[in-house]
Amino acid sequence: MKAKALVYCENEFGRIDGKVANGLIRQSETYDIVGVIDSSKAGQDAGEYLDGVKNAIPIFESIALALEELNAIPEYFIYGIAPLTAFLSDEQREVIFSAMKSGMNIVNGLPEFLSENTQFARMARNYGITILDVRKPPKRENLHNFSGRIQEVKVPIITVMGTDCAVGKRTTSLVLVEALRNVGINAVFVTTGQTGLLQGSKYGVAIDVLTSGFATGEVENAILNAYNQEGPDIIVVEGQGALSHPAFTSSSAIIRGAMPDAIIIQHSPKRKSYCDYPRIPLLDLADEIEMIEVFSKSKVIAITINPENMTQEELNQIINQYESEYDLPVSDVLLHGCDKLIKELIKTFPELERESVLV
Repeated sequence: MKAKALVYCENEFGRIDGKVANGLIRQSETYDIVGVIDSSKAGQDAGEYLDGVKNAIPIFESIALALEELNAIPEYFIYGIAPLTAFLSDEQREVIFSAMKSGMNIVNGLPEFLSENTQFARMARNYGITILDVRKPPKRENLHNFSGRIQEVKVPIITVMGTDCAVGKRTTSLVLVEALRNVGINAVFVTTGQTGLLQGSKYGVAIDVLTSGFATGEVENAILNAYNQEGPDIIVVEGQGALSHPAFTSSSAIIRGAMPDAIIIQHSPKRKSYCDYPRIPLLDLADEIEMIEVFSKSKVIAITINPENMTQEELNQIINQYESEYDLPVSDVLLHGCDKLIKELIKTFPELERESVLV
């Protein structure tokens, strides 16, 4: 059975910095999410607020009101915000202390490791609970250097890259993996961030906390583990940030470690600047594609859309425009599914046709 969990996402649920909570609401193999804490949306259904479809997960104003209404104490309290700053505010620290005092184990996705904080560690002992720092890397002796064994993988490796961070790469990856499995293709997902790990991904690591000397090797190692243990027909690797984003280097490590055979690029047409950097204009989609293809020596075979701040009419127009302009299949996978992507993957990798029920 999945462990019951309450997710903290004050003022951020449904927004860019709430991507951890957003992802857990959409899918989680590990946790049964029983509520979200965000006083700015209290009283609403989380699924309906996020995607327009009710899922019976309520949004609460506070921990106290959540526990009162749930009439039970969930096993876990998940910090569901992924802000630019790596550290908790005083107010957020007090919220987590309150959760600990209530008897909930803490799941933390920040690169501030609470288990190494004296005050948090002492409170955990006093209240008999645990702290899980999801992004805490393995010990140095357990990390992997790049070996080149990625070339032993004999099935297609696809990376879902993007033009920005928090643009929907992981969501598209997971939806695509599920769609591939539904047509008989054994697809496996490799995560590279904390949300994928929280959702229960069996393979991957949060690479943004690793030193540059190990990030590439850990991506390669995760893919090798997935290949050797699952015997998949195709491997889908989650991208991080954007290759062009000046604040992050994760994309380059993912491309180097995965050595992808093809790439899907996720884009938000309405964004004009990089996430959390309003003064830095977003690189044009065509330029991002060119940069990725030159760097990876692989081809972008499809474009997926994040329709934030777009009407349905605008979305349809941009899909038609991009398909004409780039001569690539274009889709918003949450609204329109993955049929175009799967057909392009089978066209690019004909060996997948043997497994697919679409034939």
